[in-house]
Amino acid sequence: MSRNPRYDILFEPVRIGPVTAPNRFYQTPHALGTGNAMPHTRAAMREVRAEGGWGVVNTGYCSIHPSSDDAPLPYCRLWDDEDIPVHALMVDAVHRHGALAGVELWHGGSDPGNRFTRVTPMSPSGVPVHRTYPGWMGLATPRPMDLGDIRELRGWYVDAARRARSAGFDIVYVYAGMGYAPYEFLLPQRNRRTDAYGGSLANRTRLIREILEDMKEAIGETCAVAVRFSTDALLEIPSEELPSEAHEIVALLAEVPDLWDVKSADWTVETASARFGEEGAQEPWTEFVKPLTTKPVVGVGRFTSPDEMVRQVRRGVMDLIGAARPSIADPFLPRKIDEGREDEIRECIGCNICVSSYHDGVPVRCTQNPTMGEEWRRGWHPERIPPGYPATCILIVGAGPAGLECGRALGQRGFKVTLAEAREDLGGRVTIESTLPGLSTWARVRDYRIHQIQTMANVDVYRGSLLTAQDVLDFGCDHAVIATGARWTREILDAEGDPAPGFASDAVYTPDEILAGAELDGPVVIYDFDHYYMGSCLAELLRRRGHEVTIVTPANAVSAWTFMNNELVRIRERMIELGVGIVTEHRVTDFRDGTARLTSVYRGGDESSIPSESLVVVGVRARNDELFRDLTADPKRFADAGIASVRSIGDCRAPGAIVHAVHSGHECARTIEADDGVEPVAWERSRL
Repeated sequence: MSRNPRYDILFEPVRIGPVTAPNRFYQTPHALGTGNAMPHTRAAMREVRAEGGWGVVNTGYCSIHPSSDDAPLPYCRLWDDEDIPVHALMVDAVHRHGALAGVELWHGGSDPGNRFTRVTPMSPSGVPVHRTYPGWMGLATPRPMDLGDIRELRGWYVDAARRARSAGFDIVYVYAGMGYAPYEFLLPQRNRRTDAYGGSLANRTRLIREILEDMKEAIGETCAVAVRFSTDALLEIPSEELPSEAHEIVALLAEVPDLWDVKSADWTVETASARFGEEGAQEPWTEFVKPLTTKPVVGVGRFTSPDEMVRQVRRGVMDLIGAARPSIADPFLPRKIDEGREDEIRECIGCNICVSSYHDGVPVRCTQNPTMGEEWRRGWHPERIPPGYPATCILIVGAGPAGLECGRALGQRGFKVTLAEAREDLGGRVTIESTLPGLSTWARVRDYRIHQIQTMANVDVYRGSLLTAQDVLDFGCDHAVIATGARWTREILDAEGDPAPGFASDAVYTPDEILAGAELDGPVVIYDFDHYYMGSCLAELLRRRGHEVTIVTPANAVSAWTFMNNELVRIRERMIELGVGIVTEHRVTDFRDGTARLTSVYRGGDESSIPSESLVVVGVRARNDELFRDLTADPKRFADAGIASVRSIGDCRAPGAIVHAVHSGHECARTIEADDGVEPVAWERSRL
């Protein structure tokens, strides 16, 4: 297939200072959860983007000096020459596919706590950053920078830029956003200096100008020098000459960098999930830049539609289509567009599991792309998979996210696959949960896999097929894979997290029953000790149906886990906007006679009550593994039927998030021939 001509503009080269990007697809800087400790993992994760057609592939934030230490989070560094080979490994991998490699040089100023190096943080005026989450609290107040500190900071940028050039990078960034050192100088509330680096906007912009000019003098003949600039806070500050100080800063520095990379300062806004931000939602913070400079501009917006990408370029919003999450979900997105296969794009669903992986300090994972993070250690490629023996017959029972991914991957391998689903609709929990407010993009997990399966002559799909153990035995398959999912229960946990007696009432409901259309009497109490999205989504759903709703949770916030995927604040705001009652740090300990009785998690005798005609319990999911247990109760029975293995995958094996189900299905497809379902894993090892 050939490229659709209307997308030709996306494949035009773009000049960036002394280098040229081969197209407009730009993988913006984003952390991978590897740091310098996992160079092979990082190189493979970046290389697959270059192979997939991204014209520019950048690192995540890369510290220039020990006074910018973000431990325990896994960040990159270029502190000395010994760090150069670590980066060169990634640069060489990216260059093998004709892409440019970029590095985002970072000094955090007062933002990082320097927990590992124990260097006292510093900032323009010693103004501390106030955090409300313990993981970000540094406890140490930064010291104000003197002129000697500023000279040293400029020198550190130059030293790191030279090391970046030695590693082979084509684009070298100054990170002037998200509260980091150069950005702090721009903000009047952080910069209270009265010398040449404070006061007027020209003075507050001086440091960024000097760093950019220093770097261009040092490496500018061979490397492009870019600036990554956060605009949202500065757009709120009026300017005498232009609509805002953000406008004026761009005008003052317009031609100094070789490229403008523009974004918001608030990471929870920049990485807004699909529940709280549409494709292209960053445009208000980007659109004003291009008219003020002749240099290329890149921005982000969780772009997955090539038509929207073309519109962004033709409307003059940006020259390069920036992407982090879409490049994770489908590293081959550009190549698919180039080859006329845009219907095969594995679109990002905006769930932000990738963000949560970074917070966990592990390599980034993805709900849509189960190979993410496995490229080096397990040799998994997002588009290629080892072929299997075509005569081998595999039966998959259940077509939820695990079953669909397993069937898709097995079909790609060439096996003869039969996929049996008890319902008429495919997709399992994905189909059901994508009807919740804000989660419609989650249906992409189902739709991508169904589309792929429909192109495979070796995969048969049967809907409305509820199979028994005897049906499976009589089918005549070589392998049986059970992907029958899980169900929500009414089970309650006590203060120790152990199962406790539930409530004897017909007015106790599970999320499954709500999503199946159960009619509730209000007021409604949702008791949420699952801590992810379900409790707040159901609250929004029921509130929009007109019910009075209160969420009760033993955690200290609604949907407490969602700090990990940057939704926590947005969920709290949404609940307040909708008028949902919130009771934190309490358990529901009784429910009867139109009343839910609550007990404090801290004081067992501290009890209260709230009116409640219906109680929704969002806590424990149980495996639907009856079929699997029936089949495996007597191994001789299925062996006599000629079945070499019976496996459970996804929620049937262990209830979890959709990312776990998809990964489980993919892993099963790759290891179906192995007796134990385990394949070798490579580990990054320190050498003395």
